[in-house]
Amino acid sequence: MEANQTERRKMVTMPHDDFEQMLERAAERGARHALHEVGLDGEDAAHDIRELRNLLDAFNEAKKTAGLTIIKMVVTGLVMAILTGTLIKLKLFGGAQ
Repeated sequence: MEANQTERRKMVTMPHDDFEQMLERAAERGARHALHEVGLDGEDAAHDIRELRNLLDAFNEAKKTAGLTIIKMVVTGLVMAILTGTLIKLKLFGGAQ
């Protein structure tokens, strides 16, 4: 029973609206602190974040383009190998008989 009373003494009660406001202030303070820690605070923060997003979009587009280029090169190489093999088989290059 004494442990239960000790627990009750540690509890704090407050109105729900005050609790919500306190949480909102704490979240905003935490977000500002996190942005400050990574150097994204100040007047240019929104501009910096937009630049980071644009850079990330460009990087993703470059990855996509590189992947498609590699696939096109592989397919072109296979088609050329098949065509070369066919031409050799038909003895158009004067290959071995």
